[in-house]
Amino acid sequence: MTDNELQTPDPRRWFALITIALAQLMVVLDSSIVNIALPHAQLALHISDANRQWAITAYTLTFGGFLLLGGRISDFIGRKKAFMIGLGGFAFASLLGGLAWNQQALFAARGLQGMFGALLAPAALSLLSVTFTDAKERAKAFAVYGALSGVGAAIGLIMGGLLTQYANWRWCLLVNTPMAIIAIVLTRKNVRESRVTKGDTRYDVPGAITATGGMLAIVYGVSEASTKGWASTSALTFMLVGAALIGLFFFLETRVPHPLLPLRLFNRIRGGSYLSSILAGMGIFGMFLFMTFYFQNIHGYSAVKSGLCFLPFSLCVIVSAGSASKLLPKIGPRPLATVGLIMAAFGLLYLSTLTATSSYATHVLPGLMLMSLGLGGVFVSQSTTALHATPFHDIGAASALLNTSSQIGGSFGTAIQNTVAVTATGNFLAVAMAKPMTQLTPQLQAAATVHGFDMAFRMGSIFVLAAAVAFYLLCNIERHELGHAEVPSGAH
Repeated sequence: MTDNELQTPDPRRWFALITIALAQLMVVLDSSIVNIALPHAQLALHISDANRQWAITAYTLTFGGFLLLGGRISDFIGRKKAFMIGLGGFAFASLLGGLAWNQQALFAARGLQGMFGALLAPAALSLLSVTFTDAKERAKAFAVYGALSGVGAAIGLIMGGLLTQYANWRWCLLVNTPMAIIAIVLTRKNVRESRVTKGDTRYDVPGAITATGGMLAIVYGVSEASTKGWASTSALTFMLVGAALIGLFFFLETRVPHPLLPLRLFNRIRGGSYLSSILAGMGIFGMFLFMTFYFQNIHGYSAVKSGLCFLPFSLCVIVSAGSASKLLPKIGPRPLATVGLIMAAFGLLYLSTLTATSSYATHVLPGLMLMSLGLGGVFVSQSTTALHATPFHDIGAASALLNTSSQIGGSFGTAIQNTVAVTATGNFLAVAMAKPMTQLTPQLQAAATVHGFDMAFRMGSIFVLAAAVAFYLLCNIERHELGHAEVPSGAH
């Protein structure tokens, strides 16, 4: 059925919402649930500290790199078909990850999850849009979808802790397989097909390959730097190859008739929103990786307790986003996002003073809450400015680009911060062991590891402060201009 035929209300639309919501919950759960399982996976699969970030970045890079292509594919092959292919692929990749026999298998599975997630996510949003034709019903459907995006991360933290502690870390991946199979069965019965019938159906595959390949090469080069040094031949080679591929990507986008990334989207305000999203992602994503290891490896918390320690962060983001949505029409996006990013940067700076014996209540919790209370305003503001004065036919691409920029920023930032952490830990130990009569005790190792985390947090705070500067200088629209912006549901 084509879009112009989807005018009458679908009698099974509320069942379709349940189906789509289940798939969205699965994808959101996956991001937080893997973080909690990672210390156990690292031990079981003998993953080095330098390589552990690939369990996160393999997913975020492929998801961000193929998201724009996934949205275009789903428009033309059919959103229901793309949705089901995405679910099936996600189920298979999750099964592969749960059965991973070494680190390479785990990283490959995470990359596959990202690719199929990039097909699944835009198809889900499109299906909601065409299934609910009444404006009020559509608002309710998007409210449910958006709420799951917010609470799903919190549920994932708790579920990840329970599965890791009482079953096995592998179940944090395996649990996706039955969820995806159930969603496929429900989709066949409750979701009707829709597709775009007009326009060029050719896909910018070279653009997707060069962009994703370039980002993977840069991240691999950064990872190499953690063990061989920033000036090593292998690190520099991969980073230069990555930069060349990304340069080729932008060259191709100016030549192809239907580019993956329409460069016309980059005016000052939208470009500033995307840039701030990249920089904020670079600063914030790595925090979850390091705090997970801090809780479990330094303090010896159980997986369940570690998940609960993150819970205030998720809840505060939900609360602050609700408050920010009410403040936005009154004060505009620029002060809201700028202050929020500064709060997040200072939260990271506070976390950078952690020691191996720091208290959760007096040291960790204040830093997490300061970050999360600021980020709610950031997400709402970036969603608004990313679509400011966007032509109707470019709204989908502009919205997907905001998601892509956040994921790509998180990939680069996690890799850079992990390299900083590993290098700082090694330097700390080298200085300490050079002193006479010094022995490598568990206490010294813990102090060195936390020192590495602290240096990573400081690097993260610099990225977030840069995001604040970029947003303030480039996204200077006033509150009375907000009528020209369209805000997508679930943009973050």
